[in-house]
Amino acid sequence: MTAPVFLVPAAALDGSPTRIALDGPEGRHAVSVRRLTAGEEVVLTDGEGRGAFGLVAAVEGKDVLYVDVREVRAEPRPAASVTVVQALPKGDRGELAVETMTEAGVDVVVPWAAARCVTQWRAERGAKSLAKWRATAREAAKQSRRLRFPEVTEAMTTRQVAELLRGADFAGVLHEEGSSPLATAALPAAGSLVLVVGPEGGVAPEESAAFAQAGAPAYRLGPTVLRTSTAGVAATALLLTRTGRWS
Repeated sequence: MTAPVFLVPAAALDGSPTRIALDGPEGRHAVSVRRLTAGEEVVLTDGEGRGAFGLVAAVEGKDVLYVDVREVRAEPRPAASVTVVQALPKGDRGELAVETMTEAGVDVVVPWAAARCVTQWRAERGAKSLAKWRATAREAAKQSRRLRFPEVTEAMTTRQVAELLRGADFAGVLHEEGSSPLATAALPAAGSLVLVVGPEGGVAPEESAAFAQAGAPAYRLGPTVLRTSTAGVAATALLLTRTGRWS
């Protein structure tokens, strides 16, 4: 088993720390849920690419754990970053999409209120849903032992997504009727790669037209039709493989 990962404030990793106290909710989880004891390996990360690797030195009460740091590592930003614009699915499928894409290695997730989305984020409901997506990404990043956690942005409109696509180094829309396979698309060696995953009802014609005008043609993943909650992770895995991040 690889060492469990816990999130700490960025300041805790500044300089050359020799001992770090893990407290608050993360400390409580480590002590009371994971029941870690002295001598066990742990990783403390700021979620921004830095990680302190060490051993549990002592446990205090039910929510404080001290770690003796052996090494601090800094993980560079990937040369090719992967952003998935995810249309809002029904129920808890949004959290499923965020969880699996995070585990695969996505860098940015953009919630998108597509025209054919049954679910709509408005006011308090939207804030709660966004908080759930961000919490899901955080927990999935820890579970998958990531040092750099993905960003979950504010929800975007179709116009905002089009602007995002226009500024990308590679942009595409996943569509079952796409004329070109994503597996053979010409990809840049570095830069931002942005893919749009539509809702269960599909990307509306006016949305497809706006995205195509922004430089994002339609691509197909394969011979089968994936649900909106699974297409993103499949596409992320494909791009990470093709850009060498999964080599």
